[in-house]
Amino acid sequence: MIAGALWALAVVFAPAFLELPYLPAPLALPGAFLAPGLVLAAMIARLAARRFFDDALIDGAAAAPGSRAEIDQRVLHNTLEQLLLALAIWPFAALTLGGAVAIGLGLSFALMRVLFWIGYHLSPPLRALGFAGTFYPTVLAGIWALLYWMF
Repeated sequence: MIAGALWALAVVFAPAFLELPYLPAPLALPGAFLAPGLVLAAMIARLAARRFFDDALIDGAAAAPGSRAEIDQRVLHNTLEQLLLALAIWPFAALTLGGAVAIGLGLSFALMRVLFWIGYHLSPPLRALGFAGTFYPTVLAGIWALLYWMF
């Protein structure tokens, strides 16, 4: 979780430290959500592909507990939750802090969600880093944007 917090600090504050040019939020936001959307599409496609090889799944039954299909379903569900949180926070952060922050959040989101997905199948520590590396930057960007806007 500490690695996720450090990742969040790097993602959110890097555009300011790198002195990236200002990018207006209306231009940045579609691009910020592109990479997360593509990762989400890959997750949906992988779960759909699993259904073709399992008669119970293709008929709409729930995946067997602990199966790879159930893990993929959990990953997809958590990714949807994280993306909904991003949809609620990133636009305000982009308007307040600049579009470069939103682009960074989007690229980070995609990378960390893939790590979360792999980690869910292979190693709990990778799963934890993937979760924290998605959740913490969004929350930190929201808090920073709110404080910036207030003061």
